[in-house]
Amino acid sequence: MASHLRHLLLLLNFLHLISSSSTGFAKETTNAPPINVTKHINFPNDDIKLLGSARISGGKTIQIPDPFSQSGLQHLAGRALYPSPIRVLDPNTQTAASFTTTFSFQFTKSSSSDSDRGSGLSFIIVPDEFTVGRPGPWLGMMNDACEENYKAVAIEFDAHQNTEFGDPNDNHIGINLGSIVSTTIINASDFGVYFKDGSIHKALIVYDGTGRYLDIHLGSNDQDLFSSKSIFSGPLDIAPFLNEYMFVGFSASTGNFSQIHNIISWNFSSVSAAFLKFPSSETCEEKIISEDAKDKKNIFREPQSSVFIFVAVVVLSFAVLLNIYCIWSHKRKKDQNHVVLFPEGKQRPRPPNKPRRFTISEISSATRCFSESEILDNDSRGVLYRGTLLNGCHVAVKRFSTQFLHSLSLEKRRLKKEVRCICGVRHPNLVPIRGWCYDHGETMVIYDYLPNGSLEKWLFGVGALPWSRRFKVIKDISEGLGYLHSKQVSHKNINTKSVFLDISFRAVLGDYGFVLLGSETKRFEAMVGTKLDVFDFGVLVLEIVSGRRRSECGEMDLLDLAWKMHETGEKERVVDRRMGSVVNLEQAVRVMDIGLLCTLNESKGRPSMDEVVGFLNSDIPIPELPLTRPVSLFPYSSATSLCVGYTCTPFQ
Repeated sequence: MASHLRHLLLLLNFLHLISSSSTGFAKETTNAPPINVTKHINFPNDDIKLLGSARISGGKTIQIPDPFSQSGLQHLAGRALYPSPIRVLDPNTQTAASFTTTFSFQFTKSSSSDSDRGSGLSFIIVPDEFTVGRPGPWLGMMNDACEENYKAVAIEFDAHQNTEFGDPNDNHIGINLGSIVSTTIINASDFGVYFKDGSIHKALIVYDGTGRYLDIHLGSNDQDLFSSKSIFSGPLDIAPFLNEYMFVGFSASTGNFSQIHNIISWNFSSVSAAFLKFPSSETCEEKIISEDAKDKKNIFREPQSSVFIFVAVVVLSFAVLLNIYCIWSHKRKKDQNHVVLFPEGKQRPRPPNKPRRFTISEISSATRCFSESEILDNDSRGVLYRGTLLNGCHVAVKRFSTQFLHSLSLEKRRLKKEVRCICGVRHPNLVPIRGWCYDHGETMVIYDYLPNGSLEKWLFGVGALPWSRRFKVIKDISEGLGYLHSKQVSHKNINTKSVFLDISFRAVLGDYGFVLLGSETKRFEAMVGTKLDVFDFGVLVLEIVSGRRRSECGEMDLLDLAWKMHETGEKERVVDRRMGSVVNLEQAVRVMDIGLLCTLNESKGRPSMDEVVGFLNSDIPIPELPLTRPVSLFPYSSATSLCVGYTCTPFQ
């Protein structure tokens, strides 16, 4: 039945194309204008989707960041978007839609800050409704973890000067096309507008898609901007930076200083060429009918149009009769066979988020046949792909290398058991596992996809994560790992690539190591467990505090360097200098001591993760470290060959 309906819909689509062709004949003689679709958005009447640190206060004001954020108001980013995509580009003519938007906004101090310094607010047109850009000078617009050629358009109202981006001052408007660096900058001070004066400002942005022309007006909230002089007026082609359908709204961020960005009202209207295969609520039905009535005589004079309409009616009638016959024939055949099909076992309803087994065809389809363009990361164990399931869910697929599995003589039965065991472990700081796949010799694990990517990209990429964010990451991971250990489960792959940041920049652990050991599993059973996780966590802490990779410290590795600085009483030198003066140096050194404590041998005082969580969440004294590095303690790199790529220390 569904197959026949699908064929019928295809036929209707074909008839629609025929109808469009007949209308084309009429247009040649009537010169009828093209049909446009108009979209209207009004806040606070329409729904708004909030991402990251954002809230709606009293149902009337959008606030970015959320003033009640428990992690503080520094280094946060948020977005407020209209939840449905809007057609902003005609791909056939490469013409952008025309739009007009007005909004009132206000920058205010947070209750916990005396400073009026902050970052800024942007009106954005972005390709998706689930990612949040980077905080600080990136204004929540751009994310350096995103793929290249990120299509986005923004008008920024910046209250902070970032010389690295070419900002002239801390009070300007910028036009951004696919980049955080503005193509055009306007000094707001020249027009008597100062974003940080606490008053309500009003902006009007008008874009003519056909003429490729932009107008920006700026003034006070009670001012009629349509009659005021524009602060920018000139040609601008935004089409190369648009997809056909995109999302509109606002983004904002904070850096070292906290500031609340308030959007008090917002109106948006766009006009784009109609592209409708079937009637929808957005068609200008009355306009179409009135235009058809006006040109009715001219259209009926065209013999070609009448012929096409007659053919369409005949074909449609034949198709309906054919489908009725096929349905009747299929039902009669089923009745004659008297076959009753029972489902395999009991088809119990499955919870939507319960992990399940996937087929190789499902995963291949989700990852576009394991396309190179979908690769997120790779290591000695396998490749991590980005994928989209048929239900629209975004996932990350860890595809273990067959060579790696064969080289370890892996017991697949044991791996399956451990995968299913971890599937049942749920915690806010652990990446949920969607399921697994054992099919055609492939071994894969499917996780939820986190668009902000791994910690490695944020820690070692462009810019520097602030200390407050790093400290929260360390606490998040300690709590997730502590919960795992409480369930007698170990992670076995703690590093910056297995730590991910969710949409609110909360750190979560993923990419588990599982068993992944060879025939001598029993010999290393005690080693590859919770104690090894604690050691790896200690090294991860040192990486986060120092902003350096494990083996990026010249002749000695990071662990050697940290112990050397401890012995000489110069641990402050290990702290990442890129964080500037806002780092809490005393707290950073204490966290570094906790990291060194985790790298002690078991017999020399290595703590459990429960103890580590206690140290990080309170000011209780931590055990005193030895004055010099114990002779029996070897760097993790010397034991790498014993642990098949995993960091560990030899047991004494």
